[in-house]
Amino acid sequence: MSALQLDAEQLYTELLSGVKNLIAATPEPVYLAGITSGGAWLAERLQRDLGLDGDAGVISSSMHRDDFAQRGLSISAQTVLPFEVDGAHVILVDDVLYTGRTLRAVINELFDYGRPASVQLAVLTDRGGRELPIEPGVCAATVTVPAGQRLELARDADGRFSFVLENKEA
Repeated sequence: MSALQLDAEQLYTELLSGVKNLIAATPEPVYLAGITSGGAWLAERLQRDLGLDGDAGVISSSMHRDDFAQRGLSISAQTVLPFEVDGAHVILVDDVLYTGRTLRAVINELFDYGRPASVQLAVLTDRGGRELPIEPGVCAATVTVPAGQRLELARDADGRFSFVLENKEA
């Protein structure tokens, strides 16, 4: 499937089904936490569409990134976890999985809040290129993105998802 031909709404439907099955197979309590920003949008909508109580968590990688010295503190949303992490089964939700470095930072951030019983990953797209041994439990699509380009999730005013393919910054 070409990155330019991805239908984010169709992939969301597949993600929804996969997360529903993941939740059904996971002991309670199960909570969703979306990685800022695209993953947070997905987790928010999944929370609503699955009829889960409360709000999905939002988790940021900015404080634990291995490139913090170059990037600094992100202006994106900061971590808000409206649930007790200790003993919880947490499903991290992200839009695009690439090297795994953001996810490593997010897991470090999560453990700053407590010790979960388990951590699983659900992603809308996996573009390969892993630098760390991280694999999603649920993945709606595996895509190929040309070198030098970035695939990002976008959300319009009505909450509908689409993809944007951009050139990476130098």
